[in-house]
Amino acid sequence: MPAGGCFCEKVQYKYEGEIQGKALCHCRDCQKITGSTYSTNIIVPGDKFEVTKGSPKTISKKADSGNEITSHFCGDCGSTMWRDGKTFGESKVIKVGSLDDTKAFDDAKPAIELYAPERISWVSGVNGASQLKEMPGSAEV
Repeated sequence: MPAGGCFCEKVQYKYEGEIQGKALCHCRDCQKITGSTYSTNIIVPGDKFEVTKGSPKTISKKADSGNEITSHFCGDCGSTMWRDGKTFGESKVIKVGSLDDTKAFDDAKPAIELYAPERISWVSGVNGASQLKEMPGSAEV
């Protein structure tokens, strides 16, 4: 069963089930929340997702999509581990870097890139990934 957690290991999670989606996101929100030029994400079933240790803090805001999104992070080390919101239904959007098994990084090769026009000029697109201008379902507030 795949598992992950924050940098200081005070918050941990696990999930079951098939990955529903694999995406890079180049939106400004993802740049800010990761402290990087993009975020690498997998989408998993929310009903098979469980926090196994600790209690993450949350922050919600209106995302670039126009919908509210909630980030779940460790209150001690600050690591964002997953996000959720209306755009994703009951699913959880896991930040791939928070997974414990680094082998899972290879399995998370993105099938799509979101906000592709916002990609930093020196970052190449993922070979074979669909290039989308925005989040599917944007502004369905």
